[in-house]
Amino acid sequence: MAIHATSLQPEKGKAIPVLLAGSVMWGLFWWPLKALDAAGIHSGFVQFFAYGLSALVLLPFAWRSLSSWRSQTGFLLLIALLGGWANASFATSLAEGSVVRVMLLFYLAPVWTIIAARIFLAEAFTRLRLIALVLALAGLFATLGGPAVFAAPLSSIDLLALSSGLAFALNNVAIRAGHGLPELIRAVAVFAGCALISLVFMSWNEQSIPALDALHLWALAVLGLAWVLPGTLATFYGVARLDAGRAAILLLTELVVGVFSAVLIGTEHLSLQEAVGGALILSAAVIEARSESPAEEKNT
Repeated sequence: MAIHATSLQPEKGKAIPVLLAGSVMWGLFWWPLKALDAAGIHSGFVQFFAYGLSALVLLPFAWRSLSSWRSQTGFLLLIALLGGWANASFATSLAEGSVVRVMLLFYLAPVWTIIAARIFLAEAFTRLRLIALVLALAGLFATLGGPAVFAAPLSSIDLLALSSGLAFALNNVAIRAGHGLPELIRAVAVFAGCALISLVFMSWNEQSIPALDALHLWALAVLGLAWVLPGTLATFYGVARLDAGRAAILLLTELVVGVFSAVLIGTEHLSLQEAVGGALILSAAVIEARSESPAEEKNT
């Protein structure tokens, strides 16, 4: 056992900076989306191109390991649906809404994970998880405007951001209950699912394929192959090699980077209510991550 633990240390050491790098990339993902939208390339097509290209690049490698996933096509379809919706709705809401608000609403994902794990995996509601649930719901109430939330229905962007976090949480629970599919196979499923769901978004909104020049095509290719693809693989790599609690805390870098970059370079405003809501949601996520740590699991 000692030899095994020692052999894992280098991988764990690499996993931390890799996961942090992936989180920073996703925290800044709003910037190219809004830049391309301003150039006349709507988010639906951006996602279809970037995620579809990433899926095509990985597909030959996935095909080589056909025997490892051929019997799990149903499970892969579920990952494609949930992971695809999480990515497509998140990117759409980032491109069309307030980055600060979208990031805060998306990061209610720990709440949905707690509830889904209880329903589908029969995981207990520990004291820490109940505290996290209360804090996150209080953060949601503050982020949406406090008592004013009852005066008007949520916007379509708010609903997309919330549904993105929900789909992300359900996808994580599905993977936890699954059969250890390789990271690369799961990545292909998520990329393909996002590309197809983005096509549905385009059809629903009656959006046509935009006119593209060579510079636009290069920008879309770079977004797919130098941002979406490595960012996703970095996240998968780090999460697979770190304990759940540590990985969850490191992933919060995305929320911090996203909110502060939107305020500093995106000219967005962080209201007092949003700041309070964000602090509560961040606290809830940290507590939920703490409840996933091996030490805590031994004590519950």
